[in-house]
Amino acid sequence: MKKIEHIGIAVKDIEASNKLFEKLFGASAYKTEEVASEGVKTSFFMNGPNKIELLEATSPDSPIAKFLEKKGEGIHHIAFDVEDIISETARLKREGFKVINESPKQGADNKLVVFLHPKDTNGVLIELCQEIQPQ
Repeated sequence: MKKIEHIGIAVKDIEASNKLFEKLFGASAYKTEEVASEGVKTSFFMNGPNKIELLEATSPDSPIAKFLEKKGEGIHHIAFDVEDIISETARLKREGFKVINESPKQGADNKLVVFLHPKDTNGVLIELCQEIQPQ
């Protein structure tokens, strides 16, 4: 793992949260997008070298909707940048970590993603991210 890629924060209302974070950081989101496969709308903010991702559920049965119902708004996950998501996932599985999605899938912000189960990581959902390279 190279570095923290971003911190994901689950929010009930992404428009209201965008305004809050715009005031907090003094800058607008640099990117917003919907990831239909995950039932989520996202906004990304830069703060120095750090990225914050806001996540709003777009369907009541999405993982974010379930998280918000159970825990309320707050930190949802920490994402780590990896060089090779396939080999890093295999390494972590050999170390005994359970992965939620066995193979990488398309995530937000032009990334391939794999999630580690929070039961194996002290209750923190860990996301592995690899930049999708142009073909």
